[in-house]
Amino acid sequence: MIAPSAIKKIIIVGGGSAGWMTAMILADTQIKKGIEISVLESPSVGVIGVGEGSTPILKNFFDSLGIEETEWMPECNATYKSGITFDKWSTKPGFESYFHQFVTMVDNLTLPTFIKNVRARLNGADVHAHPNRFFLSSHLANNNLAPKADHNFPFFTTYGYHFDAMLLGAFLKKKALERGVKYVSCHVVDAQLDQQGNIASVTTKEGEVHSADFFIDCSGFSALLIDKVLATPFVSYSSNLLNDAAVAMPTPIGDAIPSQTISTALKYGWAWKIPLTNRFGNGYVYSSAFCSADQAEQELREKLGQLDADTPARHLKMKIGRVVKHWNKNCLAVGLSQGFLEPLEATALYLTQMTAAIFVLFFDKGDFSEAAQDIYNQQINEYFDGHRDYIVAHYKTNSRTDTDYWRANAANLDGMSDSLKHIFSTWLEGKDLAAEIRRQNIEMYYPIPSWYALMAGMGIFPASIKSSPDNHQMEKNEMAYWDDFMQRCTLNFKDHRTVLSTVRV
Repeated sequence: MIAPSAIKKIIIVGGGSAGWMTAMILADTQIKKGIEISVLESPSVGVIGVGEGSTPILKNFFDSLGIEETEWMPECNATYKSGITFDKWSTKPGFESYFHQFVTMVDNLTLPTFIKNVRARLNGADVHAHPNRFFLSSHLANNNLAPKADHNFPFFTTYGYHFDAMLLGAFLKKKALERGVKYVSCHVVDAQLDQQGNIASVTTKEGEVHSADFFIDCSGFSALLIDKVLATPFVSYSSNLLNDAAVAMPTPIGDAIPSQTISTALKYGWAWKIPLTNRFGNGYVYSSAFCSADQAEQELREKLGQLDADTPARHLKMKIGRVVKHWNKNCLAVGLSQGFLEPLEATALYLTQMTAAIFVLFFDKGDFSEAAQDIYNQQINEYFDGHRDYIVAHYKTNSRTDTDYWRANAANLDGMSDSLKHIFSTWLEGKDLAAEIRRQNIEMYYPIPSWYALMAGMGIFPASIKSSPDNHQMEKNEMAYWDDFMQRCTLNFKDHRTVLSTVRV
């Protein structure tokens, strides 16, 4: 096993968002130590380019590197993101749509009432337990407000972004080169191993040989190094998540720019709608076992309405799952090469960022032992599995019966991990879900309010409820108070397009 002190050169195979984000994270710490970092990017391999949303952790990435929103957002046609609306996933009256929020400090005031009402509703009480009215980001999204408060507002607001994935990759490439990362335009086709089974060098279509001490595989779904060279086992999520394909196309955007992603359930999957400054990004994630590519494209075109017949559609196949070892010998897989979850919760860049950032922590400790690799791989695997379970929960809680696809998702017991089974049983038995999430130590993947929002938003409550006139009036008064409170809070936020115009100054 190579020692960290012996690493003088790192090669990243593949660019795009994953390759250049990883280069930036490494460059921030390792170039200062005299380590050479090079990205070998093929000019002939396109970027997948449909992951156009983020979680709030992307802000941490830019903040840690000292890159201001005024610098990167205009170059990437980026907008702010308050959360995601899930529309038509549930058919239960009053729960046909719900908003998955990014929690803000304000929500610390409303969250106890929301959880109290949820517990009461689970026990059959007729109280308001839909999440939307309890979270500030939902109110911001409903009014096309940017989640950046006036400087006088005393509460911190959490938010993510929407962006053009291809432009983001190009921006990160520019910044990485400014910070000393080297770039070679070439197409890597193979690698050579040393006697210990480590990668010694890679060869290119152009006939070049590039040697290094450590390699990072950002070659996308081809997984050139981690799979084809090192034959790292792959754990498929196909029994958990049925979707394996997508079709995407743009549409024009009007004067109003929403500050949310919308995920709409269709016949054989779901459609995303993501607002950028210059267009909407649209796509349909579906299962090819239930729907052909032509059928999916036609259904998406019908949903989008008036489209030019020549509006192009991009068709994609998705390999859902993860490798067993993200760090295998002297190779680290990052991005699509290490695994992929459908973009329902916009976790792709989050997992890329965490994979690279946690690796740097191990690198700096100077421990490249097999034991350290095992600990690292288990940690990253748990990130993937934890995010997978939250996505699976959307499908398990759906109440649609209009197609075989939705019925198969609801009935798919094989798709539920033991962790998810415990969450469901805790909820259905009316027990303390927060305590169960803490017991499992999975709050780092999705926080407690997210689980409450999902389960309550999909209407997973007893069919029969009891109404008490006295309690009903008390609850009505309480909700009126919180509605007024949220309305007054929104006065501290401005129109999304207006705020974006100031970012571009």
